[in-house]
Amino acid sequence: MFREYDIRGRESSDELNAESVGLIVKAFGTFLRKKNIGQVIVGHDNRQSSEDFYQASIEALRATGIDVIAIGTCLTPMVYWAPYHFQVKGGLMVTASHNPAGWNGLKLGIDYSKTLDGAQIREVLQIAQSGEFASGTGSLRKENIREAYISDMLSRAKLHRKLKILLNTANATSSIFSPEIFRRFGCEVIEHNTNLDSSYPNYVPNPANVEMMEDTGKQVVEHGADLGIGIDADGDRLGVTDEKGQIIWPDRWLILLSRLILAKKPGAKIVFDVKVSEALPEDIKAHGGVPIMSPTGYMYVKERLKTEDGSFGGEQSGHTFFVDDFYGFDDANFAGLKLLEYISQQSELLSELVAKTPYYISTPALHAHVPDEAKYEIVKKLTEEFKAEGHRVIDINGARVYLLSGWGLVRASSNLPALVLRFEAKTQEDLDKIQEIFKQKLAKFPEVATKWESA
Repeated sequence: MFREYDIRGRESSDELNAESVGLIVKAFGTFLRKKNIGQVIVGHDNRQSSEDFYQASIEALRATGIDVIAIGTCLTPMVYWAPYHFQVKGGLMVTASHNPAGWNGLKLGIDYSKTLDGAQIREVLQIAQSGEFASGTGSLRKENIREAYISDMLSRAKLHRKLKILLNTANATSSIFSPEIFRRFGCEVIEHNTNLDSSYPNYVPNPANVEMMEDTGKQVVEHGADLGIGIDADGDRLGVTDEKGQIIWPDRWLILLSRLILAKKPGAKIVFDVKVSEALPEDIKAHGGVPIMSPTGYMYVKERLKTEDGSFGGEQSGHTFFVDDFYGFDDANFAGLKLLEYISQQSELLSELVAKTPYYISTPALHAHVPDEAKYEIVKKLTEEFKAEGHRVIDINGARVYLLSGWGLVRASSNLPALVLRFEAKTQEDLDKIQEIFKQKLAKFPEVATKWESA
């Protein structure tokens, strides 16, 4: 359950339950006490177990002497935003992000919106295993930050002409906040799946999921909207479709957001992860920006933005990070507002804007299921094999291997027992050939599922 930059597990007697969450959070409270941090923002999403885990987290933190500011049901970005508002350095969000129903987890923050890194998460695990917890009697204060959070976001973006949007929140926590945000921005909002339902009856609330975005696109066409916006379960990942209902994958709309940034700050550094299309760095360069590739993972992109003094960052999964206009953390609603700001400045339809960007034929991110204990070793062996064959390989996070007129990527998922795959080329023929090369290499590992599924 202790992963690269958060904690996730199944809601069960032997994984995540109120007791195990309490032990983990006592360890987190002890970790914070060692860092001389005495206050924590705590919030939760709308999953079935989240309220119980939220209460267990509050009790555990207070038992370690941490003062708690409880903000109730909220989005992960609100737990990132609240520390700036209250001048508090600790944060805890009960969420499994975009995982399916039946999962839950914890996102742990330190020093405002910085999430714990792998070494720090392992330290929390070691404290939990030791059972040696700090003790004390922390206070509890309940706060409603809804209005302050929404007002702050809306003050940082501008709609230049009215747009009609189809908003799909997939029955998850964003349903409580997103319709109001976009209406107050000035949009006509058609709501789709905005009734809360922790069973997620339609599909996993994940805009990287083809099923969710195809449905969004279908509704866009049905309602004659200018575009579709899909938001994930805890509000930090954005999905987009154009007015024709076609899915615009993040590396295409990240081009538009990069242009927005570069128009305001020529020469800005823009960070992106290894899964994006070659079109993104190509367009950033064409518009006078500096493209910088990072490992996949919101924590890594945030850190690279900091070390490189970057202005904007994004991931193929739909995370975006505005440093100059915002606080540098990932917020799907804010990204949606900024994308609408850019689109409303243009006279063309979204499909026309995207058609003018550099184009490669690409697949969505795919998952090949594999046991957690095997995935890293398999990626290591494949990386070595591709290098030995003389291919150009970017290995900062798995292997991005350049073949024919494109590339293929294989990396270990940070959150699931799976390999993440993605492919791109200038022609369909080359794309098919690249995928076949990867299939043949993965076939040597019987523990890897032969069926690839949409991530």
